[in-house]
Amino acid sequence: MKLENIPSPIIIQEFITESGASYPSLPLSFTLSGLPLYSAPIVLVNHALTGNAQVTGENGWWNDLIGDEKTIDTQRYTVLAFDVPGNGNNSFLIENYQDFTTRDIARIFIKGLEALNISQVHTIIGGSVGGGIAWEIIALEPNITQNLIPIATDWKSTDWMIANCYLQEQILNNSSKPIEDARIHAMLCYRSPESFKEKFQRTINNDLSIFNIESWLAHHGQKLQKRYQLASYKLMNQLLKTIDITRNSENFETLLSRTNAAIHIIGINSDLFFTPKENRETFQELKKFKDNVFYSEIDSVHGHDAFLIEYKQLDHLLADIFKAETIAK
Repeated sequence: MKLENIPSPIIIQEFITESGASYPSLPLSFTLSGLPLYSAPIVLVNHALTGNAQVTGENGWWNDLIGDEKTIDTQRYTVLAFDVPGNGNNSFLIENYQDFTTRDIARIFIKGLEALNISQVHTIIGGSVGGGIAWEIIALEPNITQNLIPIATDWKSTDWMIANCYLQEQILNNSSKPIEDARIHAMLCYRSPESFKEKFQRTINNDLSIFNIESWLAHHGQKLQKRYQLASYKLMNQLLKTIDITRNSENFETLLSRTNAAIHIIGINSDLFFTPKENRETFQELKKFKDNVFYSEIDSVHGHDAFLIEYKQLDHLLADIFKAETIAK
């Protein structure tokens, strides 16, 4: 019997963040899809900034990648996804967003796996901030997964990333239309100049007497404003800014040499946000002390968002991991 993609809650008790903030109870919603829990290899999918635990099915944000007979085949795997607490997918919101770092979310997800009696998964996969959470999980629990697949992300936020998150935070705290304006800026990070050129060609929306790029950006701002909460945006932006497995911890080599997991880094050649240069440097560092590490790149004009667009390339790059003839349980 296949599982339905229905959110369920776990209550994380007495959680203290790295910064010392105390949360007596945190609701951790999750979805399960595919084969029943404990009957098949488990794939943990971490969502990105405005995503949620609905990864597959009709409203699934990654349903081109996850589903029956798709790359992550729900006829062969159990697919588990957690909602980042405070991501706005339920009524729980976190107002003091600066209480949390990406590592706190990794710790919460690990507690979620413990609550479900899961000691090891087949794969942890995530794009953007979801991939950052994946890096943080493996740094905390090196034996928790057989495969780590961070896509369009890295183990740390660069100065460039922190700068953009700082601007996002300024907009979210000071604008009269915070979600709309922050989204407009964010779209410039998520796409590339070439992507805009290919899509718009400097054309004009005659009805509005503005450039089509302007009406498109305004549309994306309004669309997010209708479905997203300000507190959630502030929190998720804070997580994007605080990815760093080495902060208040050990160095990169010490942390990653503890894991036997295969690490498959996937960059995007036009990504302006998590640049491919950083990904390649991470790969080269890992290769110095680890054998089962791999780097591949999505070739796309679309920038950072290519991890949500280029499904055929992703399918090809992930085939060796998910479509092997025999899958060890």
